[in-house]
Amino acid sequence: MYFPEYRMRRFRRTENLRRMIRETVLTVDQLVYPLFVMPGKGVKNPVRSMPDVYQFSLDQLLEELKSVVQLRIPGIILFGLPHEKNERGSEAHSQNGVVQEAIRAIKDKYPDLVVITDVCLCEYTSHGHCGILRGHEVDNDATLDVLAKVAVSHARAGADIVAPSDMMDGRVGVIRHALDENGFDQVAILAYSAKYCSAFYGPFRDAADSAPQFGDRRSYQMDMANTDEALREVDLDIEEGADMVMVKPALAYLDVIYRVKAEFERPVAAYNVSGEYSMIKAASAQGWLDEKKVMMETLIAIKRAGADLILTYFAKDAAKLLSS
Repeated sequence: MYFPEYRMRRFRRTENLRRMIRETVLTVDQLVYPLFVMPGKGVKNPVRSMPDVYQFSLDQLLEELKSVVQLRIPGIILFGLPHEKNERGSEAHSQNGVVQEAIRAIKDKYPDLVVITDVCLCEYTSHGHCGILRGHEVDNDATLDVLAKVAVSHARAGADIVAPSDMMDGRVGVIRHALDENGFDQVAILAYSAKYCSAFYGPFRDAADSAPQFGDRRSYQMDMANTDEALREVDLDIEEGADMVMVKPALAYLDVIYRVKAEFERPVAAYNVSGEYSMIKAASAQGWLDEKKVMMETLIAIKRAGADLILTYFAKDAAKLLSS
């Protein structure tokens, strides 16, 4: 039998040979750890649909961050569960809000840790939608001023990056203007630019208590069938001042991550969302999958598609494997 002179298997024989020609390399530097903070003291509530994920009171959150810092995970993203909710989500921009207090405490204890904050109203509104309502519709323009207030309140507390996830038209420009006007020109914007209306968010809504009380979010989050539209969304956000853009979810939208990275000269983040996390956890609990191997294969796939940063609930587990 004739064999070609070049055999592809020659560099697959040993782990060190494979390492030498590996095209995609994931490091801990590319991981961001999502965390949920809530009022109270001594609280560490397990999230039923997300094994090993918790809602933390601030004191417990600071304890959790000890291991995050020891693992050299460079950044976290904070989601808040407020003291109370109302129609306008006003606690989202309170200087005494749960996220604002958390930012100050984190920056006092771990000043070098990069703190990213979610800028949205869904966790703070009594109706669970991401903006101000007019009847049963989200009023895009009425929401923009509130989002700007939220972003400024986070910046004032010490956030390094604000991440608007609401998908309102024009919000990046309004937030950029508000930050600059208030002296926070060094605070970066990570825009959830291509955020799809996805069924993969279910467990997150348990963790953040943010499920809409009526209807859904199809009128402002993207249709899962569209990719050209994602490029237009990204382009608009960059024009308005986004420093980094995000595709969310990650696994079902690897093609979108690839297209965004190929098209734009901006750092690209991808969110390995709650449903993606919980599927792996559930299958591994049944013995159907090897959790660690599937976790790493998933994260490498997201990185290979073009993501510069990966927001993932697996951040600590991945960091432990990468360090070993």
